[in-house]
Amino acid sequence: MGSSGAGDLERMIMLAIVRLGDDAYGASILDELERRTGRDTKAGAVYVVLKRLEVKGFVASRAGTRTPERGGRPKRYVRVLPEGLAHLREADADWRRMTDGLGSLLGES
Repeated sequence: MGSSGAGDLERMIMLAIVRLGDDAYGASILDELERRTGRDTKAGAVYVVLKRLEVKGFVASRAGTRTPERGGRPKRYVRVLPEGLAHLREADADWRRMTDGLGSLLGES
């Protein structure tokens, strides 16, 4: 994902999950990231980050219904937990505090 760091990717993935709601699973998260950022994201990176977010307690996953088109494997649906939402709010507030007043220096009008 370009020059984004690991923490940035974690937050972008959680934001994609929030946007997708109950329909968030690996491929839909990947599509949402690419659609909104215009950046090529590797599916493997998304799955690694999803596992890391689950270990951190920021997201939870559940198995969906098995489908023949997936070879009988169920999709793993993901949702952001309250701890993850709190982390997103804190990161957003930090970003806003750090960029406050820098519009002209960052080339914004």
